[in-house]
Amino acid sequence: MKRLALAAILGSGVAMAQAPAPAPQLPAVDRNILHAQVLLDRHGFTSGVIDGRDSALFKQALRGFQTARGLPVTGKLDAATTRALNPNMRPATVTLTLSERALAGPYTNPIPKEYADQAKLTTIGYRSPLEKLAEMFHTTPATLVALNSRETMLRPGTRVVFPNVLPSSRSYAESWSGDYRQTLANLNVDANQPQADRVVVDKSEGWLRAYKGDKILAQFPATMGSSHDPLPIGEWKIQGVAANPDWQYNPAILRHADKSDSKEIVPPGPNNPVGVVWIDLSKEHYGIHGTPEPENIGKTESNGCIRLTNWDAARLSLMVKPGTPAIFQP
Repeated sequence: MKRLALAAILGSGVAMAQAPAPAPQLPAVDRNILHAQVLLDRHGFTSGVIDGRDSALFKQALRGFQTARGLPVTGKLDAATTRALNPNMRPATVTLTLSERALAGPYTNPIPKEYADQAKLTTIGYRSPLEKLAEMFHTTPATLVALNSRETMLRPGTRVVFPNVLPSSRSYAESWSGDYRQTLANLNVDANQPQADRVVVDKSEGWLRAYKGDKILAQFPATMGSSHDPLPIGEWKIQGVAANPDWQYNPAILRHADKSDSKEIVPPGPNNPVGVVWIDLSKEHYGIHGTPEPENIGKTESNGCIRLTNWDAARLSLMVKPGTPAIFQP
């Protein structure tokens, strides 16, 4: 296994099981599936969180990869797909040594339920070091506990097993702010991304794809719209990217909001309602953005926008530019 010191801080050690995220019953992690998810992530066909489960989103990612590679579209980890994924490209996991900087906050726990209370904060950070580490490695807190143990101490010097999503490069363009470059690095987003000439969101399939010509560059699972706030079918354009954005709670345009509420500005942070990035669309009030709840991608509804995991949204932000078409289809 590759050994690498991460960047982060933790004052005193805390066992993984003492952090608030894992469920009492740890999930079963299929190492073959986890390896395939890591490789799919590397190729740009993600299944939301990497959890070693034969889930609907894992099958969706396989179908996308198979389509892109001209393979039989089975949605199964068959022999042809395994060969195309090139399992020798990288191992499923990597063992890293936590340093003092690797678990740096600030943390926000508890996160206030009311937006008016959130607006009083300076950031909406991760709730715990375990939540931060899980998001850094595109997984869940429960999966990290399963890959290690409940007794694993999150403190400097501890060796921890992670899904191997380390990027080949963190040399992000200088046009991005230093703050966003750090966000990209923290999320292990590779700096080397192909440039898309259009984005397609498919409501019935539940995915967002980035294309260049006829080639599918990437596919991400997405949460999009609801019966009350449907996905705006049509052709739009990307207007720009807001990195580490704040979010305006505006009850006048949110269908389920209490209209007597006041407008509020919720500060930036990974647990901000739109996550770490907002990709603005020519359709007013609509965008493609991150999420504070990556495990719910593809399983819940949205206010009409397109919600991705923070790491997928950040990756997409490197693949598009103002003027890139965004096509939303039924």
